[in-house]
Amino acid sequence: MPMILDSPASSSTTSLLEKDEREERRRVHHEADIIIVGAGIVGCAAAVAFGRQGRSVILLERSLKEPDRIVGELLQPGGVDALEKLGLADCLEDIDAVPCYGYSVIYYNDPVEIPYPKDKAGKRPEGRSFHHGRFIQKLRTAAMKTPNVTVVESTVTDVVKNGWTGQILGVECTTKSAQDYYFGALTIISDGYASKFRKEFIPNAPEVRSKFWALELIDAELPAPKHGHVILSDGPPTLIYQIGSHETRILCDIPEKLASASVANGGVKGHLRNVVLPSLPKCTRPSFELAIEHGKFRSMPNSFLHPSTQKTPGMIILGDAMNMRHPLTGGGMTVAFKDVVLLRQLLSPENVPALDDTNVVVKQMQRFHWKRKHGSSVINILAMALYSLFAADDPNLKVLQRGCFKYFQRGGACVDEPVSLLAGIIVHPAVLVYHFFAVAMYGIWIKISEAPLAQKPLAALSGFAVIWTAVCVIGPYLVSELRW
Repeated sequence: MPMILDSPASSSTTSLLEKDEREERRRVHHEADIIIVGAGIVGCAAAVAFGRQGRSVILLERSLKEPDRIVGELLQPGGVDALEKLGLADCLEDIDAVPCYGYSVIYYNDPVEIPYPKDKAGKRPEGRSFHHGRFIQKLRTAAMKTPNVTVVESTVTDVVKNGWTGQILGVECTTKSAQDYYFGALTIISDGYASKFRKEFIPNAPEVRSKFWALELIDAELPAPKHGHVILSDGPPTLIYQIGSHETRILCDIPEKLASASVANGGVKGHLRNVVLPSLPKCTRPSFELAIEHGKFRSMPNSFLHPSTQKTPGMIILGDAMNMRHPLTGGGMTVAFKDVVLLRQLLSPENVPALDDTNVVVKQMQRFHWKRKHGSSVINILAMALYSLFAADDPNLKVLQRGCFKYFQRGGACVDEPVSLLAGIIVHPAVLVYHFFAVAMYGIWIKISEAPLAQKPLAALSGFAVIWTAVCVIGPYLVSELRW
């Protein structure tokens, strides 16, 4: 038998007898209203959300040991707000989480601070950074304590499908070499970026743009404590943020076939020593050098996967299995929690009394695809556009990159609105498009103003190429977010 952990049997909306029957169905007969695959960010949040609505939920996870990952460590203020709406804000407590008040962008050793803007009450919103595994374990504990939720440690190997209708009826599992099955009116797949089910049910495939190579710095000194740091230089971008009282994460982006990371140049270590180290603030370099010598090198692919409408009866795919963006801006968990908040509303008992009413669920998922764009589109587009900018590898992109930094130096709305987009506070794509092209025009103006008098006409003409580059950078992601 698989390891099964269940929540206390108590509810004001159902009788004790009904709860006993529902619990027995989950434990003995392996039946529930909802089967959730993956007890990560999305799976745990969804289990809690639906369990508190009175739905019977079975949450399946391959291993309940604390995970050890190098991303999913920074939650933007918009994500913190969504977590509060789900009643899970206490999961950020007692895990040595560090408040995050904004960013510091360091452009060729020249810094500019980009704090989250104060709200109408004069309070500055907070993000949080932490060890991913500690946060996951708190979410899992919350799921285990939620009425109507049973957590099972088991490996899902396949879905169970009705051969006539194509409807998903549940999943097939393996636990200690024993075959098992779990059945539900609705199956939610949230098995992460390496999803084994995506290829069969999602029409889009992830595009891998680069890898983040990670090290953990001990007692690192940062120029702007409790801020994320984005380092821009001749190489791809580097991201630094504190994840505990003594630990700081550094993520170094390395695209495939990067010359400075070739075997001839010393591989990844060579790139870190020769390119990344000189670009870091002097106060941070000692801890980085120690980490290169004695640290544990780890990597993870940076992928883009645009969302698509889901029409498979009886199944929903969520999280990184369905939608990914470059983790440079730390927006993944914010999108995930906002998705759960929206899905909780659309599939509530008031809107969908019976989850086995497949036609109604499919219609609600069509609504979900479009309504979620308020929480995801800006974050998705911004993450990919900023990565293209910050990993600039041609002259026109360099003009945009420098224009972006100088734009931030202006302060005011040139900082407050862009960082609010990144934080998941402003969710209007039009604001993003406005600032992106404002950056392009500002970069062109700087180029013209700094050019010698005789070269100013040529600099002005080159501005058309810069604008076209800006269109090529942001255009594909705008299109991908607008299509079905």
